[in-house]
Amino acid sequence: HVQLVESGGGSEQAGGSLRLSCGASESIYGDACVGWLRQAPGKEREGVAAIDSDGIASYADSVKGRFTVSRDNANNTVNLMMNSLKPEDSAMYYCAAGGAFACGTELLASDFPYWGQGTQVTVS
Repeated sequence: HVQLVESGGGSEQAGGSLRLSCGASESIYGDACVGWLRQAPGKEREGVAAIDSDGIASYADSVKGRFTVSRDNANNTVNLMMNSLKPEDSAMYYCAAGGAFACGTELLASDFPYWGQGTQVTVS
């Protein structure tokens, strides 16, 4: 059974920080690319960051230098540290898992077959 559970969303002022966590079931975590994608009202879902099983990370240009994705293999968890938040970062953030190819440079939502329920991030 594949399960992804996000936590850590909330409200923050511009310039602040938030940390999101994604707990993954053992059946998917080991070899998966685990990514974070977001969707704001009226906009397409877009890739934010992803990390493969070797710990190699990919980022959208809009978050490079501000967001850091990491894996905690002892706890089957992938974390997203978001610094220097901007109002345009406000969205529902989803954790998703897919095959290794999902960690390509484009971070396409269609490459991730497994999804969490999402956690809201609001930056004012």
